[in-house]
Amino acid sequence: METFPMAPAATRALWFVPLLLAVILVPVIALLGGTLVGARAARFEVSPAGLRLQGDWYGRTIPAEQIRGQDAKRVDFATVPELAPKWRTMGTGLPGYQAGWFRLKNGEKALLYLTDRRRAVYVPTTAGYSLLLSPADPDGFLSAIRAVAR
Repeated sequence: METFPMAPAATRALWFVPLLLAVILVPVIALLGGTLVGARAARFEVSPAGLRLQGDWYGRTIPAEQIRGQDAKRVDFATVPELAPKWRTMGTGLPGYQAGWFRLKNGEKALLYLTDRRRAVYVPTTAGYSLLLSPADPDGFLSAIRAVAR
């Protein structure tokens, strides 16, 4: 019996593998890093102009006239399960952190910045979506939202 090993690949062809890994891994690591930094620095600013969401890629300003402040409420997903997030359409879904666009169990489109499901606040808007947020002080946040959005 005779055995013949395979001819070695050209050295130039082997450079393709690390280059391919760099092209794929570097953007993924940057995206995850931006998400983690944004999650730690996320905050909600309520002013007479509206609500400014700051954090990762989904931050924006919602004008006061689009916020339905009187319909905003604290949410307990055990008693109001239809407002719980069901499907992530474009966002981040990590254990203990959900941010971005989701569909709720009731089919409603929602922008989430949710870390603590016990401190969740539901804020409907007139812009075709609602907000589910986790402010550190839910009751203070609700008071501020109701004062700004008449």
